[in-house]
Amino acid sequence: MKYLRIARFSCLLFIATVCRAQQYSGTGLIHAHNDYVHPIPFLNAYYQEAASIEVDIFLHNGQLCVAHTDKEIDPKKTLEALYLLPLQEKVRFHGGKVYAKDKPLTLMIDLKTPGATTVPALVKVLQKYPTLTSCPSLTITLSGSVPEPATWSSYPAFIHFDGRPAATYTPEQLARISMMSDDFSRYTIWNGKGVILSQDRKKIEDVIQSVHARGKKFRFWATPDVVNAWITLGKLGVDYIGTDKVVDLNKFMKETPHVTFTNADVHRVAPAPVLPASTAVARNIIFLIGDGMGLAQQYAGYTANHGALNLFTMPVVGLSITTSADRYITDSAAGATAMASGKKTNNRAVGVDSLSRPIPSIIAPLRQHGFRTGVISTGDITDATPAAFYGHSADRASSEVIAADFLSSDIDVLIGAGSGHFLQRKDGRDLRGELQQKGYTVATDVRTLDTLRSSKFVLLDNTMGLSMKQGRGHLLATTLDKTLQTFSTGPSPFFIMAEGAQIDWGGHSNDMEYVVREMLNFDEVVGRAMQYVAKHPETLLVVTADHETGGLTLLDGNLKTGDVRGHFSTDDHTATPVIVFAYGAGASNFAGVYQNTELYKKMLKVLGIQP
Repeated sequence: MKYLRIARFSCLLFIATVCRAQQYSGTGLIHAHNDYVHPIPFLNAYYQEAASIEVDIFLHNGQLCVAHTDKEIDPKKTLEALYLLPLQEKVRFHGGKVYAKDKPLTLMIDLKTPGATTVPALVKVLQKYPTLTSCPSLTITLSGSVPEPATWSSYPAFIHFDGRPAATYTPEQLARISMMSDDFSRYTIWNGKGVILSQDRKKIEDVIQSVHARGKKFRFWATPDVVNAWITLGKLGVDYIGTDKVVDLNKFMKETPHVTFTNADVHRVAPAPVLPASTAVARNIIFLIGDGMGLAQQYAGYTANHGALNLFTMPVVGLSITTSADRYITDSAAGATAMASGKKTNNRAVGVDSLSRPIPSIIAPLRQHGFRTGVISTGDITDATPAAFYGHSADRASSEVIAADFLSSDIDVLIGAGSGHFLQRKDGRDLRGELQQKGYTVATDVRTLDTLRSSKFVLLDNTMGLSMKQGRGHLLATTLDKTLQTFSTGPSPFFIMAEGAQIDWGGHSNDMEYVVREMLNFDEVVGRAMQYVAKHPETLLVVTADHETGGLTLLDGNLKTGDVRGHFSTDDHTATPVIVFAYGAGASNFAGVYQNTELYKKMLKVLGIQP
């Protein structure tokens, strides 16, 4: 699968980091605006590896004092004390480099008193620090009340200047300019919310392009200092992003590779299905669970797939409340148990009630009515979600106990990873032999799937537990197709639960690429299931999640290119209700807002079975 990571916000280079495909513009370097106002000047920005640190100075009684206004001048707060001495210490410590990895730093000295008198005094002070003036990764740049460009050649070569895009410079003067800057308010009154007016955007793009054409980097001053502004400025091509929130901006930049993704593998989504004649009773159920899949994950997939998702063509939508018996925020064990059995239980509990008493899942009444049943997962098949349909344990981590419980479940097909809990057990028990005695064919290689002819089989291959990033491919769709094919050969109705387990894992990792690729893989399975329902209208398809993972919000995206940027508020689950989608016979029963336990009751109802 071809895919691309969106360009990084990097404190080193104004480039896009591209993986196999096209560039996504969204770079920027940290410019620590008015750094000296922070409780710890210089070091606060330095330890965030800012690319540019700005300090205002006044020539006061022969001293170069650091202050915002002349009324705030404190003779103890000098340029030497607050910046030159600590910077010299760092350069010496790193063997002649500003930062350990030789990242460049611009020390921008904003002159608040006339340059004609201030610059000579500054040069005299700087000449006391040859460690700094000769440091190849340090650029000393003067801004503010700088001398006339015609005089620049009279100053030492270690002095550079902050240019203005509207000014005209000779080639020699241009060579002394390390960057160009301008007042953001000259181009727009945008406050950082929403989008910039198109005519203002054009002016901004034009000035940035003109500066880049002169071979210089560019920054605005007086820009909004919020996340949406950082994203917008980066996409516009601004080289330096000015901020008073250096720590926040650095974190924002560092997380960019993990929370941004551009999808280059778009799958086809069929038009909205033609609804079959309304049928209250279903014969079969396909129940798909996207573990950790909230609305933000779905819309991230929709965006990445260029504005198309099979899931969003399903005609009936409801909301499931996921709270467990003992916690406001459920885990997968309690969430899946509620859906599988119709009873709330405690977090970590699988197939038992809140008092740890075993409770039957939906499999039990279905088997009594002659249903063939299957459970599939792209994770460990003894993990919480699939385990809730056949296992019974107060602790979801009791994998060998849960594996042994499968023997009494009478489920026809079981497919997933986690073969060790069945075949290399610590207790030495041979579940392979016991399964074969019960009539199962046991396979351990998913590549042999097409060769399986038995109506009852267990396929345990750890390849099923790989992520899409690791190369799992279309195994969830392939195994669902095989199970549908197996169950369609006889007269019995069927129930299949298939789990896309790793949307959740991507949320726990706060990794947008992981989330989106798992979401799109799951959506392809939804499309396959919808095609089956279209041909077999007596079948009901229900798609939902056990909970949302990651507290994902979407900060930026592009429906045409598949770019998407998110933000994770947690690396754990959240309490946000999850969407229930339904299509086929009895689908209308799944509209509305209800507890997750109602899914069990609704599925039995549309099958005509009393709970």
